[in-house]
Amino acid sequence: MLKIENLHAEIDGKPILKGLSLTVNAGEIHAIMGPNGAGKSTLGYVLGGRPGYEVTEGSVTFDGRDLLELAPNERAAAGVFLGFQYPVEIPGVSNVQFLREALNAQRATRDEKPLSGAEFLKLAREEARKLDMDAEMLKRPVNVGFSGGEKKRNEMVQMGVVDPRFAILDETDSGLDIDALRIVGDGINRIMRAPDKAVLLITHYQRLLDYVQPDFVHVLADGRIVRSGGAELAHALEREGYAGVAA
Repeated sequence: MLKIENLHAEIDGKPILKGLSLTVNAGEIHAIMGPNGAGKSTLGYVLGGRPGYEVTEGSVTFDGRDLLELAPNERAAAGVFLGFQYPVEIPGVSNVQFLREALNAQRATRDEKPLSGAEFLKLAREEARKLDMDAEMLKRPVNVGFSGGEKKRNEMVQMGVVDPRFAILDETDSGLDIDALRIVGDGINRIMRAPDKAVLLITHYQRLLDYVQPDFVHVLADGRIVRSGGAELAHALEREGYAGVAA
C-alpha cells in the first residue's frame, strides 16, 4: 500500500529525515517510536503534505501512485488521513459543517452522491456515540474549548466519518487518561483494522500498543529507522530506553 524509499526531508534548510525507508502493506499496523527530535512528526507531515516540509531525495508511493506529487486534498481523497499531535482549533466552523464538507468533497472525487444533511447527521452522531463523545460537541467550533483528550476523541470521530484507507496517527495517545486511551484504542481498531486498510501509529510510549497491537514496531532515530521488530520491541524500549535498544 505505502512504500517509502530513501526519503530525505528538511524544514527551513535543516535536514530531518535522512534516508528513511519503510513498506506498509494493506492489513498492517506499524508503530513508529523514537526519541524527541528523531523525525517522527516530520514523517507524518511529509506523508500528509503539510507545507514547509521539503523532500530533497527519495520517493513515496501509495497504491502505486506518487504520493509526493499529490496536493494534500488529493491525498485525502485517495484515502490518506493525518491525525495531528496537536489538533488545531478552527473558530467559527462547526464540527458538523467541517466534517460534512470534508466527506462530501471526498465522495465527489469518487463520483459518489453527497450525503444529505439528515444522512450525514445520522452518521456523525453514530460515530460520536461509539467514541463516547456527546453529540452536542458536533455543533461546537472544531476543537475550540476542547480539552486535550476531547480533541483526540474528536479526531477519532473525524476518522470514523471519512473512513480512510491509510491513517497516520501522530501521538494520538498524548493527553489521554486511562479511560480515554482505551476508548481511542478501541476506535482505531474498529475503524482501521481491516484487510484493505493500514495504520502508521507514531507514539512515544508502549501503553497505546496494549490496545492497538501492532504488526511491526520501528525505532526512528536521527531521521532513519535504526531497528524494527514486533510488539516485544516496544516492551524493550519501555524497559531499557532508546539508547539501549537503538544502539
